[in-house]
Amino acid sequence: MNEDDIRDALDTFITEARELTQDFEEGLLELESAPDGPEAINSLFRAMHTLKGSAGLFGLRHLVSFTHVLESVLDQLRAGALHVTPALVSALLPCADHITALVDGVAAGRTSPTEAESAASERLLAALDPFSSGAVDAGGPSEVAVSGNARTWLLSLWFGPDCLRNGMDPLSFLRYLTTLGTVAQVITVADALPPADEVDPESCYLGFEVEFVTEASKADIESVFEFVRDDSTIRILPADDAIQLIESLPENDRIGDLLRRSGVVTDLELARALRIQHDSGPMGKPLGEILVAEQMVQQPVVEAALGRQRKVADGRQQDNQTIRVFASRLDKLIDLVGELVIAQAGVGSADGLSEAQQHVLRLVEEVRHTALSLRMVPIGTTLRRFERVVRDVCVDLDKEVDLVIAGGEAEMDKALVERIGDPLLHLVRNALDHGIEPRAERERHGKPARGSLRLNAFHDAGSIVIEVSDDGRGLNRDKILAKAVDRGLASPSATLTDPEVYALIFEPGFSTADAVSNLSGRGVGMDVVRGAITALRGSIDVQTAPGAGTTIQIRLPLTLAIIDGFLVGAGDSCFIIPLDRVTECVELPAEASGRSFMHLRDEALPFVRLRQAFGIPGQPSRRQSVVVIEHSGQRAGIVVDHLLGQSQTVIKPLGRLFKDVRWVSGSTILGGGDVALILDIDALLGQYIARDRQRNLVPA
Repeated sequence: MNEDDIRDALDTFITEARELTQDFEEGLLELESAPDGPEAINSLFRAMHTLKGSAGLFGLRHLVSFTHVLESVLDQLRAGALHVTPALVSALLPCADHITALVDGVAAGRTSPTEAESAASERLLAALDPFSSGAVDAGGPSEVAVSGNARTWLLSLWFGPDCLRNGMDPLSFLRYLTTLGTVAQVITVADALPPADEVDPESCYLGFEVEFVTEASKADIESVFEFVRDDSTIRILPADDAIQLIESLPENDRIGDLLRRSGVVTDLELARALRIQHDSGPMGKPLGEILVAEQMVQQPVVEAALGRQRKVADGRQQDNQTIRVFASRLDKLIDLVGELVIAQAGVGSADGLSEAQQHVLRLVEEVRHTALSLRMVPIGTTLRRFERVVRDVCVDLDKEVDLVIAGGEAEMDKALVERIGDPLLHLVRNALDHGIEPRAERERHGKPARGSLRLNAFHDAGSIVIEVSDDGRGLNRDKILAKAVDRGLASPSATLTDPEVYALIFEPGFSTADAVSNLSGRGVGMDVVRGAITALRGSIDVQTAPGAGTTIQIRLPLTLAIIDGFLVGAGDSCFIIPLDRVTECVELPAEASGRSFMHLRDEALPFVRLRQAFGIPGQPSRRQSVVVIEHSGQRAGIVVDHLLGQSQTVIKPLGRLFKDVRWVSGSTILGGGDVALILDIDALLGQYIARDRQRNLVPA
C-alpha cells in the first residue's frame, strides 16, 4: 500500500470515527430515556468496539486504550453487571467529546496525544472507575459475550510424547484448571498406550477428555496450556448453547468475528485457520470448513454462524446502496451543471428549436434537479445533536425539559445544514435559560414541572422553515421596550407594533437578563443569529404569547447553488428576485406617485422603488410594475420598470471587491452574457422599514 492509499484509508477512518462517536452520543441519550433497551446497549458496544479495532489498524494506541475501557464498561452493561443510571451517562458523555478531540488530533496529523489530551484521558477514565470495577485490564480485553455466566467446555487433551522429558506433568494442568472453575468429569484415554514391555517410562501416552465448567473465556482456558501447545493437541469446544449465543450477537458479516465473539474460537485458533486457508491458495476451503476439519469448533455451530452472516448481509443490502462522495467532486458537478443552465438560457426560446434540441434542454433540466438533489440531506441529524445540549444545559440550570424533534426528514442543502448549527445552538440555549421557567415557578403558575422544547422543520413554498418553540414564560413586551428606551434604541414616545418590539431582541448588545450567567446575559448571540441567517439569504421571525411560550421561526432557501428567480429590470440594469418570495405582480397606480405605499384590495401595501434604492439614473418607464413579495409574514412591494419573467438562476458570489454592496446577495449570468444582481429581499425591505419608522426611533 503506497502513501496515498494510506492517507485515503486514514481519511476514511477519521470520517467513520466521527460518525461512530456521533452514534455513540445519540445512543447514550436514547439509553438514558429508555434504560431497558438491550439493542441500544449493543449499538453502543459495537460503536466503541469498531472504533477501537479501526484505531488499532493505524497504531493509534491512545485511542485504543481509551475506547477499550469504554468498551469494557459497556460489556458490563450488556452482561447485566451494571445498570443504566444518570450518573453513568454523565460519566460517558464527556468521553464522546474527548474521542472527537482525539480524532481531530489525528486529522491534524498527530498520532500520539498531547499532554493536555493525556491528562483529559486520565481524568475521564478516573470518573469511570466506580463503574468499571469488573472491567478487564486494558492490556488484554476479553471478547467473550457471556462475562459473568458459567459455561461448560469439552476439553480434549493429548500431550506430546516428550511432555514428561520436558518437565511438564499433565496432571498439574488438570489441577490448575480447578483454580479457574470446576472439573466436572475427567476420562482418561489410553488408546495410545503400547504393550507393557514396550512402554517408555519417560514418554507420555495418555489423553484426557475433560468436562469443565467455568466463567473464564476460551482464551483464558487456552492460556493454561501455553507451554505445551507446540507439541500437544489441545482442543476446546463449547458444550452449551453456543448456537443460541451466536444468534443473539450484534450484527457482523464475518464468520470469524462471529465465532470469536461467541467465545467458541480464540484469536490463536482463528489465526491458524486463516493461515491454513491462505496457504491453500484461492481455491482453498472456506474458513468454516477448516475450523471444523481442525476440530476447533463443531459443524452445527459453524452453520449457525453462517446463517447469522447471511441474515446480516441481507439486512445490509439496502445500506450498501449508498456511497460516500467527496464534497469537492460534488461541488464541481454543481458548478458544471450551473454552466449548463447558463448555456441553456443562451440558446433562447425553445419555440424554434428542433425536437432533438428541445430534448437536450429537457435533459439539462433533469440533470440540474438530480445534481441539486445530491446535495440535499435530512436536517434530522443536526436537530438530534441538540439532545445532548438540552441535557447538559438542564443539568447546569437544574431544569427538567423534554426535547421534541419533528420534521427531521425534511431535506436541505448540505452547506446550509453545516452553517445553521451555531444559530440554532444560540436559540436553544436562550429558550432553556430565559424562556422555560424553573420548576417552582412553573408549578406556581399551574404548568407541568417539566418544560417542553420543540424543534420542527418543514418545507414551505420553496423554502425550509425551522421552528424553535418553548412553553415558557414568553417575551415581556414592556420589559423589552423599556430596555430599548434605556439603551437609546427607541424614544420614550415610540409607538411600535408587537413585531417591531420583538425584533429589538436581535439588536447588538441587547439583553433583558437581570444577571450574567454562563449561558447568556451579555447581549451577545441574538444579533449574531440574525446576521448568520441573513448571510444565508434567510429571515427570522418571532411569535410569542405571555405565559404560553415563544416560537422563533427561521426561513431559509433549500439550496445555495441554483434557484428559480424572477427577472426584473430598472433602467438598463437587471435584477433577480427569488421566485419563492413573489406572490403576484400588479401595475403601479398613478395616484401612488410620490408616495411609498399603495392600496391593494383595501390594504395598504408599502413598497420600495428599485431605481431610487440603487441610484439608477434616467427616467422611469411610463408604465411601472409592483412585484408583491412576502417579508417577515407581511406583504410589501418592489417597484420596477420591466417584468422579464422567470429565470433559472445560478448563484455566483460577488467576490471581495463587492462584499460591502448593500441589498445584494449574489449575481448571475444571463443567457446573453449580461450580469444580473440577485436581490437580498430581507435586507432591502428591512432598510425600508427602518427608514419608514424613523419617526419612532432615536436617530443614530
